[in-house]
Order: sequence, then C-alpha cells, then structure tokens
Amino acid sequence: MGKHEAAHIVWDWNGTLFHDNAAIIAATNAAFAELGIPPITIERYRSLYCVPVPKFYERLMGRLPTEAEWLVMDEAFHRYYAEHRTACALTEGVPDLLAGWRSTGRSQSILSMYGHEELVPLVRGFGIEPHFLRVDGRTGPSGGSKAEHMVRHIGALAGVDPARTVVIGDAADDAFAALHVGAKAVLYTGGSHSRASLEVVGVPVVDTLAEAVEEAQRLAA
Repeated sequence: MGKHEAAHIVWDWNGTLFHDNAAIIAATNAAFAELGIPPITIERYRSLYCVPVPKFYERLMGRLPTEAEWLVMDEAFHRYYAEHRTACALTEGVPDLLAGWRSTGRSQSILSMYGHEELVPLVRGFGIEPHFLRVDGRTGPSGGSKAEHMVRHIGALAGVDPARTVVIGDAADDAFAALHVGAKAVLYTGGSHSRASLEVVGVPVVDTLAEAVEEAQRLAA
C-alpha cells in the first residue's frame, strides 16, 4: 500500500518483544564481576536501571565509571549476553499480536538499542520479520540514548505519520524518544523498569503487551 494512514507501532526489542530479563541480569552481574562490583537482583536492577547506561552504573557505584571501566563492563556485558540470550524467547503472545495488527492494514517496525548486526538475524530466526516495515538496531557505540535513533528511524518510514505513531517499550527512554519525534508512547512493566519508575514518566503504563496494543490503537485514533 502507499501511504500508511493507519496507526503505526514502533516496537522496542529487549524486554518488550524479546523476554530476555534473565539474560540481561546474568550479563549485568558478569560485567560487574569484572570490576569487583557485587551482583544485584532483578528487582534492584529494575528499580535503578536508566539510560544512558553509564548513569545506571553511577547509581550502583556512586560515581560514573571511568572510560576504561566502561569499556571493560560493556564488552563483558555483550559477551555474556550473547551466551545467555539463547535460552530466551519472545514475550508471551507476541506472534499473534503482530499478526493481528498487520492483518488490519496497520504498520509496525522495530527500533532497538541492541546492535543491528545481532538484532536482524535474531528477529528473522523467530519468523516475525515479515510483520515489520523496518527492523533497526543500533549502529554506533553503545551506551547512548534512543532519541536520535528514533529520528532516523521515523524518517526512514515513508508515509508514516509521527502523530499517529505509538512507541511500545519497557523503558522511560522509549517514551522520551517517542516525544522527541512527536509520537506517543505506552510503557510495559515486564522488562527493564519497575512499574513505579515507569509511572513517573507520565504516559500509559500496562502489564501486558495485549494491553499495550489496545492502548496504542486508542492513542493513535
């Protein structure tokens, strides 16, 4: 079809479509161990996590990591994450939700801060790539914010109106990125942030992706 006049969803990947909490916390603690930082629980992670990631480390260490420390932790995180992610799966109900949204003529895409070269084959391996207009991962250094990536992503979606676009993600940064391009956002509690840390953002917060899709349809109407 030509211009996508119906609502568009920009999906986050990690912690949203991809239920990888176990891999995230295992890789985080492995990265901490490289510098002698004690491990944390998933609950503490979800209460403190923020973007950019060095600020998250600051909350735990009491100071920003040095450049050398950041490089050590970042490399360790990605190395261990790649090992642990193989045991993770799509969030419950995702294939049906994606197919249902697409079947009504509405469009969707993925924008992730996960590396593009790793993201695309992972999405493809789950058999869901045909549901998306685009699948964009991070192509620059890790540790930044999603807002500038969102500008490029929306700009590459020919015919998609930001005013009728809803970003669905699990982090406050997803909402900030949406607002940066004039889109709306729905935040999901099943990923990296606790409900309490999401509710202060001021956008709808839901406990399931099915609720997120319903809310997206309402917001984009």
